[in-house]
Amino acid sequence: MDVQHYNQPQRRKAEYIKPPNLIKAKVGDGGLTDNILDRAQKLLENNSVDFGPLADIYLTRMMEGINRAKAASGDEDLEYLIAGILYPCAQLKANGGMFHYPLVTRIAERFVQFMEVVERIDPQMMEIATAFHTTIRAVVAGKVKGDGGQYGNELVEALNGACMRYFEKHKKSLEKK
Repeated sequence: MDVQHYNQPQRRKAEYIKPPNLIKAKVGDGGLTDNILDRAQKLLENNSVDFGPLADIYLTRMMEGINRAKAASGDEDLEYLIAGILYPCAQLKANGGMFHYPLVTRIAERFVQFMEVVERIDPQMMEIATAFHTTIRAVVAGKVKGDGGQYGNELVEALNGACMRYFEKHKKSLEKK
C-alpha cells in the first residue's frame, strides 16, 4: 500500500496536462545556455508577483466544486464532481512553489492524494475537503511564505490525521464492496 495515498488503493489519478513548450519550439532542440538558465532561475527565485489573486481564483473554483458536490442529488457523475474539486486544487499545488508558497503546494498535494483514493462523496469527505480549502485560504491570506515551520508541519499533520481517521472509519464499509 502507498502511504502517500493514506494506505488506500488509488481509484483515479489527477491528470497533469503538459502544455507545449513554446519557448523550446522557438529556440530549437540545441538546449539553452547556462547564462539563460541562470537568468530564468533568478527570475523564478526573485518573483515578487502576488499569489493572492491567482490563488483566490482557484480557491473560489475549488469551493464551487465542493458546493456542487454537496448539492448533488446522487444522479451526477462521481468523477465529474470530484474533478470539480480536484482540478483547482491541483493548480494550487502546481503554482504554490513558484510563488514562494511551498506550504500551499504541500497541503494541496496531500489533498490531491486524498481525492485520488476517495470512493464516494459523503458528508465526512466534504468536511475534509472544506478543511483543506480553509487551510489553504488561511495560508494565502496570512501570506505564510516558505514551509511554515513547525506551524506548517502541524497543519499538514492535522489534515493527514483527518484523512487517516476518515479511511479508518470507513474501512469496514469499503471492505464489504
